[in-house]
Amino acid sequence: MNIGFIGLGNMGLPMCKRLLAAGLNVRVFDINSGAVTLAVEHGAVASLSPADCASQVEILFTSLPRPDDVQSVMVKQLALSNLGPNSIWVDLTTNRKELIIELASKAPTGVKVLDSPVTGAVDGARNGKLTLFVGGEKQILDRVRPILKNLGLIVHCGPLGTGNVVKLVTNQLWFIAAAAIGEGFATGIANGVELGTLWSAIKESVGDSFVVRHDAPSIFAGHYDPSFSLELCLKDLGLISELGKQVNADLPMTSAAVHAFTIASERYGANAAELHVAKRIEDDAQLSMRLEGDWTPPWES
Repeated sequence: MNIGFIGLGNMGLPMCKRLLAAGLNVRVFDINSGAVTLAVEHGAVASLSPADCASQVEILFTSLPRPDDVQSVMVKQLALSNLGPNSIWVDLTTNRKELIIELASKAPTGVKVLDSPVTGAVDGARNGKLTLFVGGEKQILDRVRPILKNLGLIVHCGPLGTGNVVKLVTNQLWFIAAAAIGEGFATGIANGVELGTLWSAIKESVGDSFVVRHDAPSIFAGHYDPSFSLELCLKDLGLISELGKQVNADLPMTSAAVHAFTIASERYGANAAELHVAKRIEDDAQLSMRLEGDWTPPWES
């Protein structure tokens, strides 16, 4: 079976390498020729364009930064129209559910579509320990399950588009926690608690979370995790806010997260690492959240 993979960024390239390591035949495309070269060195075949890639595969994966990029690749660059009968398109992008449903309605006859955004960060992509939130027909998922299992845990969320809803809800909670952790650290430090002691106590308490265990070391190291930018945080928060319009209630925690990440982006720039949302508190409070330790970046683990 021939597989196509379009989008070899921070998440896409390590996912593609997982498929290649499993012995699968993978054709690739990315606007970054350096990323394509790396994939080819691991056994991939380079394609000339998204349309070229789509025309020669039975299963096409896309892993792109934004919904607009998916629209461009699949429609303007003709990947969707070049998919053959009985092929499957699996979008790994954190996307807008309405867009994936719209594009599926425009797919050639016989082409099936799944949305499968992922969570687990770059280290999860490298190590095959992602969680994949899949929306679409279960029988179509069953056809690609043997391939997806090389990437991590598969959760079938319901009809097409629900994969992105679930992914965005998980990011909603992640961003709220990321915006809050700097406040917690600053409160403890300012009141005389040593940061290492505070962190250890939080991990053994009701305050524990993925952010506390996975993300906090990036604050301690001072690089704030450049594998995910403030711009992408705000992109996802925008999509989350769109979903929130369907809720007939105020969502103050989500609004506060949008505000916190917006301030950080305005101060440090859109391309700054995601946890600059905590650095802003450090700088304003004139506190240091550096902590000595062997903080291997997650994407290198």
